[in-house]
Amino acid sequence: MQMLKLPMMKSLLRQKFRQHPTIICPNAEWMIAPLQEAFGSVAKIQFIPFGIDSAWFELERDLEPHKNPLWIVVTRLTKAKLGPLFEWCEPQFRGQSRELHLFGPMQETINIPDWVCYHGPVSPDQLENNWFRHAQGLITLSKHAEGRPQVMLEAMAAGLPILASRLPAHENIVFDGKTGWVCDSQEQFASKLNQLESIEENDYLGKAAHTWAAREIGTWDDCAARYNMIYREMTS
Repeated sequence: MQMLKLPMMKSLLRQKFRQHPTIICPNAEWMIAPLQEAFGSVAKIQFIPFGIDSAWFELERDLEPHKNPLWIVVTRLTKAKLGPLFEWCEPQFRGQSRELHLFGPMQETINIPDWVCYHGPVSPDQLENNWFRHAQGLITLSKHAEGRPQVMLEAMAAGLPILASRLPAHENIVFDGKTGWVCDSQEQFASKLNQLESIEENDYLGKAAHTWAAREIGTWDDCAARYNMIYREMTS
């Protein structure tokens, strides 16, 4: 979507699409309207979600009430991707029993506060085996124009509730009080963070997130089947 903002990009693509039968398949529903506006006259726009590795659906969480609550952030480290993360989290984590663990490559020079446990880049296997299993949930306060963040879908498949900033990409998968919470303010974020440290509340939202991911997204095999239907449609 960012590439479409380049000079002449839409015109060049429209010219190319007129030459061949074209179906544009965004992986997030919020993309449909702008793509329809830009290319609806020369291409069909059809939403097709990516899949999720089946291992995430099979993960069994193990929240231990006597342990410090452990929260996860997985992101590329840029100012836009982090958003107000440090500002909103500092009163809730500095000097508190809960822990904030940050994973991802440093792509801009970012000063990491001493109360944040920064681990650098991380593999899916490490997240699956060492972190998601024991985490209270996933936090993402990005201000970056997202597509449909795969790590959020993987966390939901694993049964983790999400605390997210208000972005179209987040609102498309995080439903307040059902699969997590979309937060508009630091005060709301703090309230929902505390709320999700209730084992019962966390378990309820986590299971709902898992169910939604299985029903609406499915595995990569499900994704392949969706694309197969599109190819059959184009060649029939």
